[in-house]
Amino acid sequence: MRRTPLQRRSAERVDRMLDAAAALLDEGGYDALSTRTVATRTGMPIGSIYRFFSDKRSLAAALTRRNLEQFLARLEPKLAGASGWDPVIDTVVDEYLDMKATVPGFAVLDFGDNAEVAGALAELLGLREGARAMLVAVEAADALLRAHHDEPELVEETKLLLRSYLGGRLPPPVGDR
Repeated sequence: MRRTPLQRRSAERVDRMLDAAAALLDEGGYDALSTRTVATRTGMPIGSIYRFFSDKRSLAAALTRRNLEQFLARLEPKLAGASGWDPVIDTVVDEYLDMKATVPGFAVLDFGDNAEVAGALAELLGLREGARAMLVAVEAADALLRAHHDEPELVEETKLLLRSYLGGRLPPPVGDR
C-alpha cells in the first residue's frame, strides 16, 4: 500500500476498494483483478485507487494482510483458554476452512506469505521457540487444504498430521496466553 489512510473516511474508502478487489477475485480469479476494475466496481476515479495502491499486486498484498488480521482476530478469543494441540489445531483449521468458504477473495489469496502466518500463529500461541516447526506445519496444511478443503476425510488427516508433527516438535500451548 502506498500510504496508510489516516482519517476514518479514507480508511472506509480503502475498505471499499479491498471489498471490491475481493469480489472480483471470487468472480474471475486473480486475472480479473486490476486497479481499473476496482475503480469501476467502486465508482471511484482511478486516481483514488492509485493514491493507495500502485497496482493489482499491492491490492492483493493489502487484502492478504487484512485476511491474516481477520483470521487472528477470529482465533484469539477461541484460543484464549485452549490447552494442548488438539483443540488448537481443530480451531485453527476450522477457522481457516470457514474463512475459505465465507470471506470474499480468501479462497483465491488466503494469507499470502506462509512465513508471516507461521510467525503470527506462534506469537498468538505464546511459543517463544519453534518458528521453523510452525512454518513446516503451516506449509503442510496449506498444501493439503488448498486443494482438498472440501474433503472431510482429508481435513481430518491434515489435523492428525499437524497434531503428530507439532506435538513431537513443540511443547503444547497452554491456555490463557
